[in-house]
Amino acid sequence: MKSRLLGIGAAVSMVAGLAGISAAAQERPAARHFDAEILASLQSAKDAAGFEFLGTLARICLLPQSGGDNTTDAVPAYVTNPASAPARDTWYADPAKVFDNLYFVGGKVHSSWALTTSAGIILLDTIYPYNSEELILGGMKRLGLNPRDIKYVVISHAHADHIGGAEMLQARFGARIVMGAPDWRLVETYPNRYKTMAPKRDIVGTDGMNVTLGDTTVTLWETPGHTPGTLSLTFAVRDRGRRVNVAYSGGTAFNFTNNTPDPGIRNFQTYIDSQRHMAAQAAATGATVILSNHSEFDNAVSKNRMIAGRGNGPHPYDIGADWVQRYFRVMQDCARAAQLRLEQQRADTAARQPAYRRPE
Repeated sequence: MKSRLLGIGAAVSMVAGLAGISAAAQERPAARHFDAEILASLQSAKDAAGFEFLGTLARICLLPQSGGDNTTDAVPAYVTNPASAPARDTWYADPAKVFDNLYFVGGKVHSSWALTTSAGIILLDTIYPYNSEELILGGMKRLGLNPRDIKYVVISHAHADHIGGAEMLQARFGARIVMGAPDWRLVETYPNRYKTMAPKRDIVGTDGMNVTLGDTTVTLWETPGHTPGTLSLTFAVRDRGRRVNVAYSGGTAFNFTNNTPDPGIRNFQTYIDSQRHMAAQAAATGATVILSNHSEFDNAVSKNRMIAGRGNGPHPYDIGADWVQRYFRVMQDCARAAQLRLEQQRADTAARQPAYRRPE
């Protein structure tokens, strides 16, 4: 009898021990293989980029920007002292007619685009204040376009390399300025940072909003991440009379707070969700052209040179719907790799905390 009771006691102890192990297992989930997940995301981005989007891959996967939000409100040096602006040969590029109704009037690094319509011009982005007049106004005149025909200016996001000429165009030609609400607030919050650049508040762009001028419509899509109010676009152009659909990516680099788990993980998710949103709009419109406001992302300057020797061949910008989707996949996968690093950092910090003990 005694031995039987001992056996029962041992069994009860074993069950209790197993229950304890089970509870501990529930409290401590199996370790994740973060390094493998990060490598998988990087490889996916690399595969998606191929040779078409190496600039995008390098900028946000291999050498991603790290840091936080810019909260300074100092007047830029190139405004207080124009002589301090970068040398002309570092930014000048020739203007180019890219499609029947779309013209490149940007520089080597930062882009601006003039979309002609039956009732005037819609301008996309405006570069820096120190070169917008030469590149945009001078470039348009060289291409036979009249700057006075600019009716709308769409600013993808409120960074100086894209909003730089907005105030000048609004004041000089009465152009209507379109920008996302959070970026209008950004401009108004930092008046010194945007000195000589900030237009008066005008049109607030919203998700799915159409900007129509004559026979042409540009549709705005909210893609927060690069800045809170970043706008991306879809619209149609013509190539020798044939309709071609375009996706315009409004912001690419990781300019947000991204070096700490909180709020970095959340910020990366906002960025990833925005790229998924824009990829869906590109797919819905059948976009076969991807454009950006930086030549390093869409190879604009190189492709402009290729147009001259195109002959009867394919248009260098018209890369197909699959490649447009791959562009957004590069952005998503690079952001996911960076997000995983922060998740790993958070998990490592949690692992160093004292283990939780269930009360007796």
